[in-house]
Amino acid sequence: MAHSGEDTLTAMNIERIIECIREDDQKGLKAELQQFIREYAQCFFYDLEERERRRRLELEEFRKNKVRDYMSDSDSDYDESSNPDVILRQALATVLIRFLQTEPQGRVLKVCLRSIRILSRDKKVLGPLITDRALLTLAHLGGISNAPVPKEDTDGDSDPYNDIIEAISESKLGRADEDDHGSEEDDGSGAVSSDVNDPVVWGQSDWCGERKASTFSNVSLRPSRRRSSVFKALTPGKRDSRGSLGGGEEEEEKEEKVDDEVNRKEVMKIFCNIVYNSAWAQERASELSLLCGLTEKLNKEFQSASSPCGQFYTLRFMFLLTALRPELRAQLKQEGGVPLLTTVLEKSLSVQWKEQYEVVLDPKAPPISLEDSQQAQEALKILFNITHSTHTQEPEEEDASLYRHLAAVLCHCLMVSCEEEEASDELKGHAANMLSALPLSCLDVLVSVPLGPDSHQMNGANMDCVHNLLMYMERKLGQGEKVKERLTPVLNLLTECSRGHRDTRHYLRQQILPPLRDASTKPEEGNTMRNRLVRLMTHLETELKHCAADLLFVLCKENVRRFVKYTGYGNAAGLLATRGLLGGQRSKATSSGTQYSSDSDSDTEEYRQIKDRVNPVTGQVEEEQPDPMEGMTEEEKEEEAHRLISLFNKLSKDNVIQPMGLDEEGQLVPLPELRDLSVEERKSEEEHDDLENVE
Repeated sequence: MAHSGEDTLTAMNIERIIECIREDDQKGLKAELQQFIREYAQCFFYDLEERERRRRLELEEFRKNKVRDYMSDSDSDYDESSNPDVILRQALATVLIRFLQTEPQGRVLKVCLRSIRILSRDKKVLGPLITDRALLTLAHLGGISNAPVPKEDTDGDSDPYNDIIEAISESKLGRADEDDHGSEEDDGSGAVSSDVNDPVVWGQSDWCGERKASTFSNVSLRPSRRRSSVFKALTPGKRDSRGSLGGGEEEEEKEEKVDDEVNRKEVMKIFCNIVYNSAWAQERASELSLLCGLTEKLNKEFQSASSPCGQFYTLRFMFLLTALRPELRAQLKQEGGVPLLTTVLEKSLSVQWKEQYEVVLDPKAPPISLEDSQQAQEALKILFNITHSTHTQEPEEEDASLYRHLAAVLCHCLMVSCEEEEASDELKGHAANMLSALPLSCLDVLVSVPLGPDSHQMNGANMDCVHNLLMYMERKLGQGEKVKERLTPVLNLLTECSRGHRDTRHYLRQQILPPLRDASTKPEEGNTMRNRLVRLMTHLETELKHCAADLLFVLCKENVRRFVKYTGYGNAAGLLATRGLLGGQRSKATSSGTQYSSDSDSDTEEYRQIKDRVNPVTGQVEEEQPDPMEGMTEEEKEEEAHRLISLFNKLSKDNVIQPMGLDEEGQLVPLPELRDLSVEERKSEEEHDDLENVE
């Protein structure tokens, strides 16, 4: 939604805000900031006309020189120093940060934090918000206990706002001078600013260093005659659908008392925005040990009787720090992050323990609320950040007990339901992702739960957790969005569980690869799980197709003949070529530490009747085709063979095709190399025979 000039932030607004602060007019200050919130609570800032102008200039330069130099798509590379709208927003951010250092209270503090949160969406305005003083001010207000109280930023000036007033005065003179000369120059540009749900991490801000929160006396605030900034409405995300955007004036009037937790929640939102949008803020947050403060904050909140309302954003802030700063992952893990976040999961899901690694599952319990499920998802994402490399390690006894405890909670995540179906699937997806990060030896708790009346089982082992993973995978196979992200973790998890637990493999094979009775259609045609997984084996995403092929191969006990029977040689060729099994030799399963049972795959009576007519390449029974050489004499057949050889030779010389063969290891190699290897082998054998004769 676009705003006219009368609705936008002006120098007069900032002057009135400063005047209210000087006179301690909290009512007037609140009214000014509420007006700003009403205008921009659901907007972000970008400069559409300037971006189009720059693109036209780049296109003209390309047409002129016929050479395209590197041009970043990010508008953060453009100079924003002379954009009047950006500078005014920077000025407002500076004023509000300085005002926060005076420790205001009540509703004034609330509207001040909301205004800063709106400004923090704009990556071009982050300068005043990412200095150490500003970060420590926000940390103190956010309840981060280890953050020291910063000193007020006066720099020896009796009035800390004089530099801003001076810059605004210069901007007025600049505007008058521009009006006299009729200048319509516009040097500003903008970029779509990200809120905490955006999928792009922006580069390092220009404010790289401990600078003054305001340097406006050294820049011009001359606005252009014709305004070009556009304000676009934010689409409320599922996080903000709980009322995190703006909150109207009517809601404020109903509140009789401003809760400190609400203000801390606003601070966490601000931190999420500035850390997400600024690499410099990420670095300073690491240096200022804000992560340690967050862990202390969470520990204190769990010791309190009531659950704080802003814990989701505290967890989101912690997730961003661990996702963007690798050194903080090891730090959080070392400082007890795994048991802390496991506790977060237990609190969010109302976990009750029956035995050491057995959670009570009450079928009559109400579904998990949306807020609790989202909080659990954030905890799972942080846990994955700090434990994603542990699946390759053999844990010590203490760590193994910790991971088994966590695995039992994750199993509970797979069993419970949420108020919204989408939230249930998201929770299960993150749980599967987390399970794939744990050591395989700690996943035995998934099948060691005692059987219930309605439990799925295989040879006495509880398969409820495996069944829910399978059902989750089946739902994701039927969806076309984010297939790789959603399916890869669960495919890997089921593959590893099948390798490590025979009963799990038997159960999954029973569900995915039941005895083959009909081969009238190709393996990739149909809607069964086998059909969908076989289709994934030729997917464009390399990682995804390898994961699907690995699962089916393990379910076939890495037997090439059986694998080809269920998938067709054409679909199986990719995995077989990768593993050097195109010749049909048996896989060396012992190389991966897997020992399969010796039970055989007996064909059904129906399959035996059609087995001889199944095309091994397509995996389908095909109608018999007429012999193309029927009626030809031997001379004509020989002539046709010579013609085909000639065509193949021509295609090979023109590098259209390259004849390949299999070496001793079953790997595809070009035929010339294969012939060279054969010659070398014959020479080595002859030399060996000569030496034996001499001896």
